[in-house]
Amino acid sequence: MKKSLSMIVMAAASFGFMSASYAAPSEAKANYDAAKTRAEADYKVARAACDNMKGNAKDICQEEAKAGEVKAKAEAEAAYKGTPAAQKKARTDIADANYKVAKEKCDDFSGNKKDVCVKEAKATHDSAVADAKASKEVSDARKDARDEKKDAHVAVQKEKCEALAGDEKSRCIAAANAGK
Repeated sequence: MKKSLSMIVMAAASFGFMSASYAAPSEAKANYDAAKTRAEADYKVARAACDNMKGNAKDICQEEAKAGEVKAKAEAEAAYKGTPAAQKKARTDIADANYKVAKEKCDDFSGNKKDVCVKEAKATHDSAVADAKASKEVSDARKDARDEKKDAHVAVQKEKCEALAGDEKSRCIAAANAGK
């Protein structure tokens, strides 16, 4: 009786853990979808505020509204995916949106002043994209270093197993591989 009761309790507990692990991704997806919906709604409100403006001020307002939407969606996607590649894409998308805003602001100028403004906007954009790329590469390098350290540790453990024989050696190698 006690054995069957403990089996039922164990089964219920494992089911609880399994359902919790399935709930986390769906909750993350729900948060991501909510953030996207919120970004779209905020964009519509910001874009509507631009309707009363005229000329380049209206164009700038519209680009800023679009940049806000891009930023919110990119950050939500990066948080949802949680990968260095997603972070890089988000930072690049945000840099692109900010560049469009800066270029639109440059339209207020003419001649050399406008040329300088556009060059500064391009330099800022290129710098932000380079930072995004470097950040991903650093993250990848850290992962590679972690993997190399782990592989070296496993190799040492396996070498220690060479002094053993039979089943004990097999268990030792299996334990070393489990650490991989």
